[in-house]
Amino acid sequence: MPPSPNEAPRTPPRTAGPPETAEGAAPVGARSLLALAGPVLRPALDLYLEVHARPELSGREAATADRFARRLADAGCAVTQGVGGHGVVGVLRNGAGPRVWLRAELDALPVRERTGLPYAARGEAMHACGHDLHLAAAAGAADLLARLRDRWRGTLLVVGQPAEETLAGAEAMLRDGLYERFGRPGAVLAQHAAPLPSGTVAHGTGGTPMAAAAAVLDVVVHGRGGHAATPHLTADPVLAAAAAVTRLQDLVSRGAPPAEQVTLTVGTLRAGTAANVVPESAALGIGVRASSGAALERAVAGVRRIVLAESAAVGAPREPEITVVSRSAALRCDPATTEEVRRVHAELLGSGRVLAWPGSMAAEDFPLFGDAGEALHGERGVPLAYWMLGVVGPEEWRRTAPGGPDAGSPPVTNHSPYFAPHVGSALRPAIAAAAAAVLDRFARLPQREARPVP
Repeated sequence: MPPSPNEAPRTPPRTAGPPETAEGAAPVGARSLLALAGPVLRPALDLYLEVHARPELSGREAATADRFARRLADAGCAVTQGVGGHGVVGVLRNGAGPRVWLRAELDALPVRERTGLPYAARGEAMHACGHDLHLAAAAGAADLLARLRDRWRGTLLVVGQPAEETLAGAEAMLRDGLYERFGRPGAVLAQHAAPLPSGTVAHGTGGTPMAAAAAVLDVVVHGRGGHAATPHLTADPVLAAAAAVTRLQDLVSRGAPPAEQVTLTVGTLRAGTAANVVPESAALGIGVRASSGAALERAVAGVRRIVLAESAAVGAPREPEITVVSRSAALRCDPATTEEVRRVHAELLGSGRVLAWPGSMAAEDFPLFGDAGEALHGERGVPLAYWMLGVVGPEEWRRTAPGGPDAGSPPVTNHSPYFAPHVGSALRPAIAAAAAAVLDRFARLPQREARPVP
């Protein structure tokens, strides 16, 4: 999920280190938990460096899953692999009590890393969205909670989800019986790297979705191939595809009401083998995002209408193939759970470091773990909590601040080949934020959630 840097708040303090409350002193509970995270930092950092240096694309996360599974096992979890593909589930039991789930993602993006870091990935894949940090923080939180068994009762389930970037992994795990096999969650928690200062988190407010509804479409426009010297004897699919790319932007500028957020990106366009050959087909990869499910449906219908029309305009011998390969609902968290986790994060980090997240046009398949996935898992009323996690180091934040040498240029954000969380200042708060939220859920959820894990 790539957050929207242009919407990120720019007002938090620009220093890293132990956060402070408005009164100037770190709260005892926060200082205790951040300090207690110290012994788990080294193994969590080792996992981060291993995963970052060896990224794997969606659906191919076998080695990443093995590394994550081994780390969870070292923390005392009973680990199951191969759930919905390369999915990993670690179960940490600690007596009777609620069942709390913590989810992180395994997959990387098809981006060549340009950070220049000594542990940078080599090749055509990169953890350009922070999933390596999410995994390290989740494993670190499990390790920390295993050391704090006297502070909670219940069952922690840590999920390493494959194929988040293609919006396919959550569905695959749920179709593989995730809830039936491991029990109904009392709550499902997740955090995501964002272009905010390390040591801060951001929560949604009111009814604003944290992330947009989204769909990914594969389109194949068919033509009639031939010689470039006799174009009148062909039906050119490249011309149809190019016209569609231009025309599709009308769905944003003219097809959506001004108050309704819609984005449309043609991320791939592939056609042809030689300059003197009119090809038989052209393929497009299209991503559509919208602020609501209804707006998304209208945009997807518009894509179909435009592609069909442009295909017909060049005299295509048959209609194009239009396939919705993945879809996700808008991410709406449970308001009560969000407020409770926000309060515990304010206690942990200091109220000045807990920010308001305005929502973005990023997309996630995390909503499927809640009501949006009821058809897959058969449960309703599973509360979700999801927060953004600051990963920008103090030097970069100061440099891009008003008055800094790079003022006006936002920090490097997700999906960039230069994206690199400042792990030295981001990992400890990430572990503590996840652990604090889990402990809060164990304290607040009713005991009736604690049915035995199969």
